[in-house]
Parts: sequence; C-alpha cells; structure tokens
Amino acid sequence: MTNRIENLGYNDWFRSQVDVNQAAVHEIARVVSVHKDSYVVTKGHGEVFAELTGNLFYTASSSLDLPTTGDWVYADFFDDNSHAIIHGVMPRKTLLKRKTAGKLVDFQLIAANIDVAFIMQSMDYNLNLRRLERYLVMVAESNITPIILLSKCDLISQDEIEEIKGNILSIAPQTTVLAFSNLSGENINTIKSSLLPGHTHCLLGSSGVGKTTLLNRILGSEQFETQTVSKKDSKGRHTTTSRELIALENGALLIDTPGMRELGNMSVDTGLDETFSEILELAQQCKFGNCSHTGEKGCAILAAIEEGELAEERYQNYMKMKNESAFYELSYSEKRKKDKDFGKMIKETLKYKKT
Repeated sequence: MTNRIENLGYNDWFRSQVDVNQAAVHEIARVVSVHKDSYVVTKGHGEVFAELTGNLFYTASSSLDLPTTGDWVYADFFDDNSHAIIHGVMPRKTLLKRKTAGKLVDFQLIAANIDVAFIMQSMDYNLNLRRLERYLVMVAESNITPIILLSKCDLISQDEIEEIKGNILSIAPQTTVLAFSNLSGENINTIKSSLLPGHTHCLLGSSGVGKTTLLNRILGSEQFETQTVSKKDSKGRHTTTSRELIALENGALLIDTPGMRELGNMSVDTGLDETFSEILELAQQCKFGNCSHTGEKGCAILAAIEEGELAEERYQNYMKMKNESAFYELSYSEKRKKDKDFGKMIKETLKYKKT
C-alpha cells in the first residue's frame, strides 16, 4: 500500500504528520475530487466514492475543517473497496483558498497540498497584470511555487510576447514566465518537462484561457470537455466545474480548477509582503514611521510613484488587496463569533429542556 500512496505524492513530510492513533484504525487515502457533500478518494489503485462521518461533518467549525481536492485523509473502505467513509483530514502542507464569491464572507477551498501552481493568462483580452498580482498573492500566501503560463502566443508577434513577459517580470522578477500555444503546440513539451514526478501541480486562471485544452494536450487525448470563447463578449465559458486530481504517466499529479472571475483573498499578509516586496522596502524609507502613504512629506512610496519608479496602478492594487483582506478577515471573525454564540445558545437550550 505504501508504494501506491507514494505514487500519489505521499512523502516524508506527510509521514511526519501522521496521527498514529488514527493510522492504527484507518487507512490513508487522497481526495481526488469533491462533489458537494460527496467525495472521490484513492489509495493509488482505483477511485472510490466516499462520505464523511457524521462526527467530522457536524464538528467542523468552518469549511477549513473539511476535506478538499488534494487532501490526505483517514478513511475506512468497505465492500471490496466499493465505497469509503472519511474519518479525518491530515495536516496540510499547503492550501489554496479564496473568499467565497458574492457577499458571503467565508473561505472557499480550491486545493490542498499543491507544490507548483501554473497561473495562466491568455495573450488577448484576458491579460491583466492586476489580476495576475492577485493570483500571485494567493499562491505566495501558501508558499507554493508559481509558474506563469501565457497562452495563445500564436495571436501576437514575438516582439509583443517579449514586451508582455518583460512587464510581468517587472512585478514578479523571480518567477518563470512561459508563452505557449495550444493551437500550434509551441512550448507544450517545455510545460510537460516542468511537471515533476511525485509533485502536485494545479492550473489556475480565468475561464477561456485554455486550461482544459492544455490539460488535454498534456494527457495526449481529448479526455476533458472544452468550449470556445464567446465571440460576443470575449469571455470564457466554464468547462471545468470541479477540481480533480489527475495522475500523469510520468508520475506527476495535476489538478485542473474552474475559472475564477472573482478573486477575493482573505488573510494574505505573507502573500502580500512577498508579492509586493518592493513596496514594503520603500515604506521602511519613509520619513515618519506612521506614514499612511497618502500625502505626507517624506513618503518614499509617493516619491517613487512620482519619479516613475513604482507604477501607481500597482500600488493602488496593493492597497486595495490589503484593505479587502483586513475587511474580510474582520467580517469572518465576527461571523465565527456569531456562529459560536449561536451554537452555545442551542446547547444551553437543549440542556435546559433535558432538565
């Protein structure tokens, strides 16, 4: 069994996190996909539908306590491995998450235990440095290695490609940036060679950038459905509706994810600091320690913007994300407190009825 789960990315880090009491009575498996309240898990040979124990489901204080694609879990398998029950979630090495879409302030889990995130943008309508910064913050927050993929490079000239790559490297200087084409096949083999055996990778990006088409290219067959981009509004259509862990022939693991048109980040202090490191360095050079960077004399950030050393749009995006994160985190904390207070009230009511 050990060799089989090792093929799924199970390594020494996860071994060090094992709860010996849980492992003594349950098997270790990995979550392949999540479909509302049901799951698909694998031990390395075949996939099995699974559900949570009532205890795990009802004691979860938030979505963070529930399994997501890529998680390692403790599970029991029944009836010749035809179905399984999940009893617990192992500690995560990394976790990609964002604020749920819409007004609700809560976490949406994207995938767990990712080593490398391929952040895709297409070289047409979709190319947006501000959106790219949001993805980089999300990835950096979880200490995941980013690789930026620029699809549809066949649509523009080589000079335009180099200009775009230069603009991206100006905001992410230590990041690999690769232009490719699903249509012509340019650099597809380079992408394949970056998929490392035993490592888990994921594809991130808006609808219509070509994630699913790239996945089919990597697999060498049309295993997953794709749709064309709408000519009317140049917006991509959602093809992938759930996250699925796929084992590749070379031993690498890859997760495709649904397109994200709304990308709100919560609790991303580390991610912001890493993605906008030059802004933090400038802030330390301000004349006053409590500088708000809005109009004070001696503000190094405002001086850098005025001198053209820092793009005002980049700084505004940094401040927007910082304020959003603080607002969402406060709202989430208040929500959790209300949920806990409500839970206490229910328990007290039930206790009173019993007496």
